[in-house]
Amino acid sequence: MLNLLNPYCYLITLRNFLYDLGVFKSFKLEVPVISVGNLSVGGSGKTSLVRYLAEKLSCLGKVAIVSRGYKRRSKGFQLVYFQKKVLQPVEKAGDEPYFLAKVFEKKGLDLVIIVDEDRVRGARRAVKEFGANLILLDDGFQHRRLFRDIDLVLLKKEDLTQKVLPFGKLREPLSGLKRATAFILTYQELFPFDFEFDQKPVFKLYRENWQVLNYRLEPVSPPKKEFIAFCGLGDNTQFLDTIKRLGLRIKRFIAFPDHYDYRAFELSSKENYLTTLKDGVKLPWSENLFFLDFSIKVEGLLEFIQKILKNKTSMG
Repeated sequence: MLNLLNPYCYLITLRNFLYDLGVFKSFKLEVPVISVGNLSVGGSGKTSLVRYLAEKLSCLGKVAIVSRGYKRRSKGFQLVYFQKKVLQPVEKAGDEPYFLAKVFEKKGLDLVIIVDEDRVRGARRAVKEFGANLILLDDGFQHRRLFRDIDLVLLKKEDLTQKVLPFGKLREPLSGLKRATAFILTYQELFPFDFEFDQKPVFKLYRENWQVLNYRLEPVSPPKKEFIAFCGLGDNTQFLDTIKRLGLRIKRFIAFPDHYDYRAFELSSKENYLTTLKDGVKLPWSENLFFLDFSIKVEGLLEFIQKILKNKTSMG
């Protein structure tokens, strides 16, 4: 039931209702759009899933990731990655698009990454100017102006007991899940759980193959010295819990706010540091800076997506 004591909940529900009625219009592209989003503020693994899908679906054609570039220090359209090259600094791209661009450049992947607060404009330009024939819309569940063919929603276990902002962490009520195509239950290796809603497909995401990377993004055996570990994520405890579970030696752990810019943070040459790639791209890379990276496993998801996309003639 709609909580009339929560103005935010009322407004977001009214907005969705007007989109459902067609009063607010969604713009449909001539190519398929896959949205990766969630219900709650804070980390839920969206960037990891976008990275996974971009790499795996590249065999179908030219993939473009379109993001608003949260907390970037730029405005308008920015081409972040094209022709296997990073084209913008982290300040103009935003930390997550830039981190993805660095990873794709290292792997030599032929993708496109665009940031634009007007994601309809960004997606259209990705198709018309840069040859994209599959759009990955990053953090797109609440962005309804761009029509999507597949709406993937990531859920954490704690989301199921949360309240809507500002009294909790949910961006909208759980009833909004009726718009989803499928659900991805995240952090299954730490907090396994099950969920069912409206008989929609459910997939489980596991993080695996953890490895420490050096500043060249090469896997290394972890140094015997202790690390100073730090991060600025939506949920910093996830990073700390993983480090402990992997048995890495931690001298100290520093938690920063999500999307922290690190302009006031300096690395000592006498210490070894461990962080995430998302955080590390905002710091000068040096021999004593290491990154914890991983791959993900989501059984059945790619087959599910390909089954939906195979009838899309625009994939050519």
